[in-house]
Amino acid sequence: MTESGWGGPSAPSHDSEAEQAVLGACMFQSVVIDGVRQILEPADFYQPAHITIWQALLELRKLAAPTDPLALTHQLRSTGDLTRVGGTAYLHTLAGVAGTGAEYYADIVRHHADLRALQAVAVRVLQGATAPGADPTEVRGFLTASLDEAANRARRSGGGRLHRYARDGWSFVNDTPTSAAPVWGTPGKAAWASGESLMLVGPPGVGKSTIAQQIVMARLGLYAQVLDMPVQQGEKVLYIAADRPSQLARAFNRIVRKEDRDILRRSLVFWGGPLPASLNSEPQLLAELAAEHGADTVVIDSLKDVVGKLTDDEAGLAYNNARQQLLRDGVELLELHHQRKQGPDVSRTQRPVLDQVYGSAWFTAGAGSVLFLSGAAGDPVVQLHHLKTVDEEIGPLPVLHDHARGMSRVDTILDPLTLLRQAGVHGLTARQLATRIAGEPNPRAADLAKARRRLEALAKSGHAVQENGAGGGAGGGQATRWTAAARQLTAVS
Repeated sequence: MTESGWGGPSAPSHDSEAEQAVLGACMFQSVVIDGVRQILEPADFYQPAHITIWQALLELRKLAAPTDPLALTHQLRSTGDLTRVGGTAYLHTLAGVAGTGAEYYADIVRHHADLRALQAVAVRVLQGATAPGADPTEVRGFLTASLDEAANRARRSGGGRLHRYARDGWSFVNDTPTSAAPVWGTPGKAAWASGESLMLVGPPGVGKSTIAQQIVMARLGLYAQVLDMPVQQGEKVLYIAADRPSQLARAFNRIVRKEDRDILRRSLVFWGGPLPASLNSEPQLLAELAAEHGADTVVIDSLKDVVGKLTDDEAGLAYNNARQQLLRDGVELLELHHQRKQGPDVSRTQRPVLDQVYGSAWFTAGAGSVLFLSGAAGDPVVQLHHLKTVDEEIGPLPVLHDHARGMSRVDTILDPLTLLRQAGVHGLTARQLATRIAGEPNPRAADLAKARRRLEALAKSGHAVQENGAGGGAGGGQATRWTAAARQLTAVS
């Protein structure tokens, strides 16, 4: 490498080894080209051979062709450039330089390209200023235009690896929506928020994949709702079926119709079996897979099959890095995961907690929302709990699985209004409602508060009547009772 200081260059600034590393990484994985092309232009390479090789890589990527040395050899031979770039032997040399870190090395190449551009400007300014009859105004105009072009170039490319995702404080705060846009759910009550991952957790056989399949169909525009909550339609789903793909295919067959064929062929891609590498060893792989297949939604089924040692915090941290890279690219993420094995002293009706999610705490810490399905394998009815919320908590909901049809629905028997109607003129207190919904004789303070909010909302909408007890007003605790409005009772009778 030769680089100048202020004393004057002996040769144009460049780093041949960094250029080789960029090309080698792009040959190793073609999807890497998509990131590098955001940083580099062909002229940023100093070596003419490297410019030609980079243009050949871009052409192969455009054709969705492999970019390995063999494919590159054929491409360069077809254009008559193979001998000029050093032949097949040099391509194999490049392929062995670097397998990862393309954007890091691209920033180095870009750094030297910017210096060369400034060196060229300096030479022309010096020549213009020392020429006979030089006009200072023209020289200054040339210098200003050249510096403006350099600044525009920096903005077009995002400023390289260290600036691409940086934003000023005002824009970061004020351009970010104040409420989460739901992928699944409604504003203020989202089960899955855009830009944040949803983790669906539970023991084997409780219907995690069944619910995920219905969400996928809704993302494709084939369903409008899942569990009575709307799902925003997307463009293309990549389903990583790392766990028992044949079984998953049979499960999907329950809900797929012949008339869905064109949509599924165009908008749904399955990756069957293990990934090329674990995501804790190659965190960038998840984002690369999504980019390769043009997906705006990724489903991982399940985490245990794409991460090495789930209990290791380093693996959990690396996976969270993979997750956040994908989300930063604007791709939505649904993750299926398992709970810890439960001892014999744990009741099936006990409310689950985040600590029951298996593995490093990084898995739940980095997730936007965590839904937990509790029950036993094959149960027709399981409980859906919202352990980590986006905004307002959802549920608990009793979920009925129709295993033959692959469909799920919410059992409305625990709907607050339904329970009020059933209670008749006696009505319910917040504690009584919380006990019924939570299925626990001693509901938590959070369950009590949520039950009270639901009853107050029904009263506000005219579906219920609030009767304050002798102990106080609207906040009168357990003495406050709600009954269904007269027209609701009439509808039941």
